[in-house]
Amino acid sequence: MTDEVVWADEKVHDPKADAPLSPQAKEHTAAWFSAAGLGMFIHYDHASQQGLEASWPLLGGVAGLGYSPTAAVADYHRSAATFDPEHWDPAELARHAAAAGMQYAVFTARHHSGWSSWPSNASDRTIATSPYGQRGGDLVKEYTEAFRAAGIRVGLYYSLSDWGHPAYPAFTDEMRPYQHGGYPRSGPGEWARYQQYLKDQLTELLTWYGPIDLLWFDGEWERTADEWDTAGLENHIRSLAPDIVINDRLIGRGDYRTPEQFIPAQPLAEPWECCMTMCDTWSYVPEDQNYKTLHEIVRTLVEVAAKGGNLLLNIGPRADGSLAPEQARLLDGLAAWMQGNSASVHGVQPGMEPWQYYGPSTAANDNVYLFALAEPVETVTVRSIPVRRVKSVRLLRSGTELPFSHRTTLDDRFLSDPLGELSIDVSGLEKGALVPVFVVELEPKSA
Repeated sequence: MTDEVVWADEKVHDPKADAPLSPQAKEHTAAWFSAAGLGMFIHYDHASQQGLEASWPLLGGVAGLGYSPTAAVADYHRSAATFDPEHWDPAELARHAAAAGMQYAVFTARHHSGWSSWPSNASDRTIATSPYGQRGGDLVKEYTEAFRAAGIRVGLYYSLSDWGHPAYPAFTDEMRPYQHGGYPRSGPGEWARYQQYLKDQLTELLTWYGPIDLLWFDGEWERTADEWDTAGLENHIRSLAPDIVINDRLIGRGDYRTPEQFIPAQPLAEPWECCMTMCDTWSYVPEDQNYKTLHEIVRTLVEVAAKGGNLLLNIGPRADGSLAPEQARLLDGLAAWMQGNSASVHGVQPGMEPWQYYGPSTAANDNVYLFALAEPVETVTVRSIPVRRVKSVRLLRSGTELPFSHRTTLDDRFLSDPLGELSIDVSGLEKGALVPVFVVELEPKSA
């Protein structure tokens, strides 16, 4: 963009910056991640057949997840033996993702409960023991193949903690209430066995399923970076996949920040992603019908993009593997909005400061994209912009040209390229459109 326009300040506090990122963070994310804009998170495992949130009911629930009541350990794990999703269709999910302009996806290979959704040789708690697995079913294989075929980069979620592994140790009913950050430690020999288990499973995930673009770690809060040996894990991972993108929950070794279920107040100084649910739960829980509106999801997307991040929007397939109608409708609505507005989300940078325009904005090359979260009345005003270089203003979706005028201070009549106030006439626009996007196209600055 131009020198004169005041773009959003990146030198702000990162609320999750409790450990440094990898020295190669920006190099790893520059290839594709930082320009992605939007991705799909998929939470699905055997407990979805019980309508349970992933893992947390084992521990008696957790603050912030209102639909995760306590489940006895044996009751939670029992659906692993009957897992058989007759309508699991990752190709259909990939079609939804592609239509919505999602550039990457992340699937739960293994959540905190410890059940592996692929036939891991490192564990006996895997899909291989289920009816689905005994017929050759492998969720990781089916997901990676379907999304890669749709042109979407593939990522895998993998929890460092495993509440079912005897060497972790495994969680029992007697261990409630859960002590956040105070989970019991096993002895040195058992811990060494567990560390090898992590490496063995990561080796499988990174060598069995073709190129994996991203690893999304979780569960890191229960141990320190030294206990996890995050440096050793990263070295192991990059020996198998040198260019893979890793999130910051591999403590001190990741490539980007992961604020969860909230948008930072200001842009972060480092690559980042906001992961967010459509309702209140990550896995499909039938009782949770507190779905966001389409406007709220689009608003979230553009606010994240305007602050330089990606939105990783979550879905949770139902018990049989199918997509809930509520989630399908939201994805279809998002796809319809993105069909005409994706240029304002993909490959952009933060736009203007709040005092310049009363809403989020992004920028790319010589275009500024203005998101109208509230329905504009009569005119839209943009301040401190090189007004004499405004080439055109149009509605992004339709290309409709919009009348505009500008003014500067009296002294600016002597300047060749003054900053001023741009006034866009929107009085003729149709009312009630879902988050219109206005494109201000600037002539390049003369040398």
